[in-house]
Amino acid sequence: MTVHFIGAGPGAPDLITVRGLRLIERCPVCLYAGSLVPAEVVAAAPAGARVIDTAALTLDEIVAEIEAAHARGEDVARVHSGDPSIYGATAEQMRRLDALGIPYDVTPGVPAFAAAAAALKSELTVPEVCQTIVLTRTAMQSSAMPEGEDLATLGKSGATLAIHLSVRNIAHIQRELIPLPAYGPDCPAVIAYRVGWPDETLIRGTLGDIDRKARAAKLTRTALILVGRALAAEGFVDSKLYDADHVHVLRPKRKG
Repeated sequence: MTVHFIGAGPGAPDLITVRGLRLIERCPVCLYAGSLVPAEVVAAAPAGARVIDTAALTLDEIVAEIEAAHARGEDVARVHSGDPSIYGATAEQMRRLDALGIPYDVTPGVPAFAAAAAALKSELTVPEVCQTIVLTRTAMQSSAMPEGEDLATLGKSGATLAIHLSVRNIAHIQRELIPLPAYGPDCPAVIAYRVGWPDETLIRGTLGDIDRKARAAKLTRTALILVGRALAAEGFVDSKLYDADHVHVLRPKRKG
């Protein structure tokens, strides 16, 4: 018996990995975070499978379901949104399974920031503009941010910021980032709402006006905020990857 932690991707049922889908198709127990994982994804579970939406369950109740499946010798598909490694609350579940001696593995999924970049048709790492992406969040009712992980500190890098779980905290984001030289009120910002779902919405703006636009759209949850100069970069240099003068082991210098 194995518990399979599976990243379902950002929302579109066809953005789950083949491996993840195959696991769902064969597991007699499927636990999924229904607030963020569409029912179409777990509809692939086999006939007669025990399929449970865990959105209203506590950690103890989720672990109890897994323990019961373990006692029956039944594999469990534990389906999370996006990629399980990012704000998936998987570490606490794995800690419980380790204590209980229940085996598990992890299948990655398409993270929200990658799906948002695809929807924007944008590269988040543009040559000589930005070569770093920071995945972070802000603290509201969730657990506190560790020391040194505040936006004012992270923003010193000038990186493209992918700020999760913070659409109700944009005023704070503005206060932290607008004073920084790398950003400022004219810095491009995007709110990616429910990326991959039928009601996907992309709101483009700047750090100076994105709060007003979010309030006008009445967005309160399920949104990712992207901030950085790469989002609207123009006139940048080509990368060295395909430069005719750039030689490497797969493209050696040509004679003559």
